[in-house]
Amino acid sequence: MLVVSADVSDAVVVVRARTRSGVPAGCTGCGEPSTWFHSRYVRCLADLILGGRPLRIDLSVRRLYCENSTCPKVTFAEQVPGLTVRYQRRTPQLQRLVEAVGVILAGRGGARMLRILNVTLSRCTVLSQLMRVPLPPLETPRVLGVDDFALYGDTYGTLLVDATTRLPLTLWEGRDAERLGRWLREHPGVEVACRDDSLTYRQGITAGAPDAVQVSDRFHLWQGLSRSVQDIASTHRGCLPAALPPVSEIDSAPIEETAEDAAEDTRAGRHARRLFEAVHALTRTGRSHSSVARELGLDRRTVRKYARARSWQEVMRRPPRKPSTLDPYLDYLQQRWDEGQHSAKILHEELQAKGYLGHYQRVKMAVAPLRRGLPLDAPRERPPSPRETARWITTHPARRSLHINDRLPRLLDHCPELRTAHDLVRRFAGMLENRDATLLPGWLDDLAKSGLTPLAGLAGALREDRHAVAQGIATPYNSGVSAYT
Repeated sequence: MLVVSADVSDAVVVVRARTRSGVPAGCTGCGEPSTWFHSRYVRCLADLILGGRPLRIDLSVRRLYCENSTCPKVTFAEQVPGLTVRYQRRTPQLQRLVEAVGVILAGRGGARMLRILNVTLSRCTVLSQLMRVPLPPLETPRVLGVDDFALYGDTYGTLLVDATTRLPLTLWEGRDAERLGRWLREHPGVEVACRDDSLTYRQGITAGAPDAVQVSDRFHLWQGLSRSVQDIASTHRGCLPAALPPVSEIDSAPIEETAEDAAEDTRAGRHARRLFEAVHALTRTGRSHSSVARELGLDRRTVRKYARARSWQEVMRRPPRKPSTLDPYLDYLQQRWDEGQHSAKILHEELQAKGYLGHYQRVKMAVAPLRRGLPLDAPRERPPSPRETARWITTHPARRSLHINDRLPRLLDHCPELRTAHDLVRRFAGMLENRDATLLPGWLDDLAKSGLTPLAGLAGALREDRHAVAQGIATPYNSGVSAYT
């Protein structure tokens, strides 16, 4: 049907072609074939590259009269199947390439990739072609993942994902049980619904798909347990220094006493001490934290922090000294000082001979405490924070570093409450690893009887949703695909 000739230039390969005359062409309005010739015009079509160069097809096509008197079209331009599309300046092959690159890389990335392929398009054009790609038909999934996501601030949305194919289905703003139930009723066939511990999603699935098996996601179960452990560690913050390696009383007493005296002389130290004494004076009378907060003009969480502290030094946030290039040479400095060498300039020259590359001023500042009869300001490790403690406890023993394995047993031996929390966490981890939910009722009973308020509250929430929790432990289904979509 085509007569073809080619022309190769330095920039682009041009193929000139024309359709044959006398061959019937179907009307684009009614589909009736016609050979009634009207005129010709040239269409310039971009195609896939040829020999590493852009390819352009200058195609001469006919314009024909429609012989159907009832057709609203008077004339029409003929189309070449597989080569032309109405109102399109790219061949179908090139259009499919642009759409595929746009789906994978979107605007800027897609434009850069197409430029490498000698197809010059702007990012806006790539996005425009992407928006014109029709969505695949929606098929009701057998396993549905339901999760929320943050839009901005405290505004959340709901995302539904096919947990088998990992393809998103729909999303909307807000977490609405009624809307979720309506969507499930409009799309029957969901057999398994994976969700978090949200009561909203639980009610929506129950209303829209009452026969579906609800599965409480393992990630959210573990996250809730980790938060409870962190609350316990916050309550027993005074026990956390026990995780540090033991030091002799002779070595630690002067350092600790000096640090406390120095902190007390600061403005922040005096402020912390006044607040500590005021909060404890009021809480000893039996007043609530809210009442004390209103009288002192403080936040309730601040009052709770000071009330739980055993001394004002516990609430002082003393950041650890940053590592210095001088740290490996501190023992040598102490040794030379004890030998009688008190010149910072000479000490700096000696350290340079040993490979120290730092400035003289740093050495001068390092030996300044020695001139006042104080020890060197050596880096001292801080106790773990409640969040770090919770991470230590929830990390699998085989994945703990030597640092954690050295400090965690010491902390657990000192604090029975954290020992109890650690044992309960490891029992739950064993259920998840073995996919065995038969031990769940006994574990929930021990959780409630642990005497730890955060774990007791968690036990009550899990017991209300125990069937979905058991499915989350025993089955491989989860809503993790919703979080990574």
